[in-house]
Amino acid sequence: MSFGFLGIQFGFALQNANTSRIFETLGASIEDIPILWIAAPVTGLIVQPIIGHMSDKTWCKLGRRRPFFLIGAILASLALIFMPMSPTLWIAAGMLWIMDASINVSMEPFRAFVGDMLPDEQRTTGFAMQSFFIGIGAFVASYLPYVLTNWFDVANTAAEGEIPLSVQLSYFIGAAVFFIAVLVTVFTSKEYPPDKLEEYQRSEHPEMEAAEDEQTDDPKPFMGRFYRTGSIALLIGLVLSFPVFWFGLSAELYIVTVGIAVFGLVQLVSGYLTSINRSDNGFVHIQMDLLRMPKTMSQLAIVQFFSWFALFSMWIYTTAAVTSHIYGTEDTSSQLYNDGADWVGVMFAWYNAFAAAFAFLLPVIAKRTSRKVTHMISLIIGGISLISVYFIQDPDYLIFSMLGIGLAWASILSMPYAILTGALPVRKMGVYMGIFNFFIVIPQMLAASILGFLIGSVFGGEPIYALIIGGFSMMISAVTVMFVKDTTDKK
Repeated sequence: MSFGFLGIQFGFALQNANTSRIFETLGASIEDIPILWIAAPVTGLIVQPIIGHMSDKTWCKLGRRRPFFLIGAILASLALIFMPMSPTLWIAAGMLWIMDASINVSMEPFRAFVGDMLPDEQRTTGFAMQSFFIGIGAFVASYLPYVLTNWFDVANTAAEGEIPLSVQLSYFIGAAVFFIAVLVTVFTSKEYPPDKLEEYQRSEHPEMEAAEDEQTDDPKPFMGRFYRTGSIALLIGLVLSFPVFWFGLSAELYIVTVGIAVFGLVQLVSGYLTSINRSDNGFVHIQMDLLRMPKTMSQLAIVQFFSWFALFSMWIYTTAAVTSHIYGTEDTSSQLYNDGADWVGVMFAWYNAFAAAFAFLLPVIAKRTSRKVTHMISLIIGGISLISVYFIQDPDYLIFSMLGIGLAWASILSMPYAILTGALPVRKMGVYMGIFNFFIVIPQMLAASILGFLIGSVFGGEPIYALIIGGFSMMISAVTVMFVKDTTDKK
């Protein structure tokens, strides 16, 4: 059931470990990298709730979620082939948009799939199993450029402005693994029909079904909230955009300010469509579900915000931080830089390998304590480990930092989802999983908008400070998790 995640994370790991390297190779500056990375969160923000809503409404020969696994796998595999062949920076950025959108088509239904198919007492183990396959796939994928160079003598350097052959071959292999792994899940698993799922949930959570029956799918009662929320968000977005324009601040800050304004416009459009009786569509229903999401989900949103801000700072700045702070070079065509970039791939491989191992430990800890305590401990250790990169001078010792980050990563991939699915109505599992992705995407957009500004203007262009900021953000996340209500925690 979770095997396809091995392929999905294979693609994501190649992206996380090598995209900054590709951008720098094609001429991007340190300050430009965050804005180029914005493709990943924006596509997730748009694609995941749409796919979640569509998969909730789908039932065909392949089932409810599996058709989307297959479509996403085909498109993502093609994107993985073309990404490392990009001749210019703007083409590479465009391919990242396409690749990330395609991966999201496959990935979002996988979260809902586990929520659909497992009862409460098995979900912690189910999402831990996803963490295991994610860790294995990411370990191999992150290691690939290093292995190809050191075991098979594939060149890890190229002429200025050209992507090394080791990176290109890694992406080609990743395309094949992605497609095959998802096919395994598509053709070896089955799904319960929607009416059977609702029957199971009624037997497990009659109180949730009673509350769900009281809710209406008519957006008209939400029309006033659409207008109020939209007006406030639009006003805030415009007010915050003014000083960015007036004082000539970094253009990346518009990602946040304009993003808030766009959200306001979306809410206003939803209100208008409702007022003219044109609300029977996925666009309005997604906005309505956002406004009435369960309390547990809104509490977890804060936890997700700070933990994913930390992860995104690590993904986009580790290559630059390690090559400049530890290897002492910023020359992307030099052997020293590419050795450092290869080692970052090894680091990313090991934190994913550690995550795969910790996936089996987390359910044991959760059983003896609780899912919240397990997640809190993991995030504290992860935050300290991310900050420790600043103090390490020997790159070999960075593996110890990856040990703690691996624990946090395994927990981030499992504990919030195990807590969340118990609070969601089964008929809206897909759309709420997509909406939950907002709180993964929004911190990434914030990181893309402010980290470049902070590193360039406050920290003298030294990317290592992005990792320190990320470490403190992860520890803030650890504090907020204790305020979450886990509705299915028997303790």
